[in-house]
Amino acid sequence: MNEMDLLKRSGGPVLRSRISRDLTALGLADGDIVMFHTRMSAIGYVAGGPQTIIGALHDVVGARGTLMVTCGWNDAPPYDFATWPQGWQSALRAEHPAYDPGISEADHNNGRLPEALRRWPGAVRSRHPDVSFAALGAAAAELMADHPWDDPHGPNSPLARLVARGGRVLLIGAPLDTMTLLHHAEALAKAPGKRFVDYEQPILVQGQRVWRRFHDIDSEDGAFDYSAVVSEGQEPFEAIAWDMLAAGIGRQGTVGAAESYLFEAAEVIDFATAWIEYKLNR
Repeated sequence: MNEMDLLKRSGGPVLRSRISRDLTALGLADGDIVMFHTRMSAIGYVAGGPQTIIGALHDVVGARGTLMVTCGWNDAPPYDFATWPQGWQSALRAEHPAYDPGISEADHNNGRLPEALRRWPGAVRSRHPDVSFAALGAAAAELMADHPWDDPHGPNSPLARLVARGGRVLLIGAPLDTMTLLHHAEALAKAPGKRFVDYEQPILVQGQRVWRRFHDIDSEDGAFDYSAVVSEGQEPFEAIAWDMLAAGIGRQGTVGAAESYLFEAAEVIDFATAWIEYKLNR
């Protein structure tokens, strides 16, 4: 989509002040801890790009607030590299760079905002290579500290701390199925057929590159088989989110030209965990 199309979508350039007003109208407030997901093209022509969006979010949550994003690691070795021919595996193990929270790029599939925020002065990024998060603000260090190596979406994860601290989840033009917090519900849910992955990635330990093995729910292909409980072609997380909204959980509004949603993290986890357990235990 070109600039003129974006300008027409949003009725002119979307400026920092407009985004701040729209976020305030949606219910975001001073002191909030908020994990956000953004599709910039849905907002319209954002003058200044990610810098403007992060600035507007900071204007609203203020110095007492905290912003949080999903990062991941764009250049992580693939889960299945252990199935490669032995020579290829050996070459990868010998030279693949270790995950470095300071320089390893956020997963490009998460859009431009996570990479922009994790590079922001004062931002803190978690230590887990495959499931890293980043945060900026008063609670950033607390949210990111000692991210568990195994079960990184589960208890004691940054997601769990977001819930415990009364955090919120904001989607600005992002599809409902991008809500990463729902992986925390999957990690907590007690239902049959939960799927896990084990994989190896290189990390830094006291400045030395070390290969480590990790264990987690399968967040890539799905922690559960939802095919029997969602409509054909519908993403499971989208189905959960629509059911939440129908139950009166979450607020809906517009930021720029983007359909946007604001949820209380604790309500999301309570609803989604119960939804998964009810649907999959029948």
